[in-house]
Amino acid sequence: MAKRDEPDSGNGSKRSSVTIHDVARHAGVSSMTVSRVMNGGKYVSKEMQRKVNASIEALSYSPNLTARSLKSDVRIGALYTNPSSSNLGAFLMGAFRQSGSSGCQFMIEPGVTEEEALEGLERLIEAGIGGIILPPPLCDSAEMLARVAAAGVLPLSFATAIPRENISAIVVDDYKGAFDMTRHLIAAGHRAIGFIQGDPHHSPSQRREQGFRAALAGAGVRIKPEWIVPGLFTYKSGLDAAHQLLGISPRPTAIFASNDDMAAAVSAVAQGMGLSVPRDLSIAGFDDAPVASTVWPELTTIRQPIADMAATAVAMLAEQVRQVRSGGDGKASHVREMLTLVERNSTGPAPETRE
Repeated sequence: MAKRDEPDSGNGSKRSSVTIHDVARHAGVSSMTVSRVMNGGKYVSKEMQRKVNASIEALSYSPNLTARSLKSDVRIGALYTNPSSSNLGAFLMGAFRQSGSSGCQFMIEPGVTEEEALEGLERLIEAGIGGIILPPPLCDSAEMLARVAAAGVLPLSFATAIPRENISAIVVDDYKGAFDMTRHLIAAGHRAIGFIQGDPHHSPSQRREQGFRAALAGAGVRIKPEWIVPGLFTYKSGLDAAHQLLGISPRPTAIFASNDDMAAAVSAVAQGMGLSVPRDLSIAGFDDAPVASTVWPELTTIRQPIADMAATAVAMLAEQVRQVRSGGDGKASHVREMLTLVERNSTGPAPETRE
């Protein structure tokens, strides 16, 4: 039988593709600890260094030569927690476009759960990233930020609602965006407005709901608890929320979903029930993701310029990494992106206001 530390390839030769994860298992430590030892991390004990180096020697582990030969290059990573989101294409377009302009490499790893995201982070660290873009909820996770810091990687919080002073961030005013959309629906005569919450682990979700509630309160519109239902920023959760809201009697005359994927789901359910959008039901979303202009009728939404935001994030992080490597302080910076309301055909006057 072939030994674990020298696996047989099946053709009589020893496997040459030993990875950092194999070394970690052999040493009984995390892949991140192996990475810190190999990169001369400050906070690694002598005993841990000895243990890891012994496993490296036992497995004849050779780090990725390409990554090592390109140490002078800047590599920017990103973790993405919702690979099915219609925003992903715009994010990647902006990030890859800017990486070429900034002379850096851009790499991305998906991770639906935080555990999967942490595994993705380890792969990116092994590939030699100097900075990493973290969307909500990862940018709000203390464990994730601690792991990034321990690896000596610079983080950037992407579209966070609660930026930290010492971490670079792309910030958007989710509160104002939701406030403006709600006021838009109120101005059209709607008083029975349903709301689909976003993922409760995402900081923007909380701010969007706060903006919605504030606009209703400011206009003296009563909030019915049954008209606020949970969602997870996914199309599937939007379907469930739509069935719940449209099953209420009397049902809302307008539904504001915390993102466009869920708003598109509401439109599908409403039209499947024989409702006319917007004559019987107005629907609004948030983000201006590609789906907003591909469904019918097109969605009224809050435009969040995801591609431009991703490009800005890559440029900021690449510059910060270069500053640190050249001996500078690499001070964190925040950029606030403007949101705009885009009115399309999915919203109209409340039914009772029509003559």
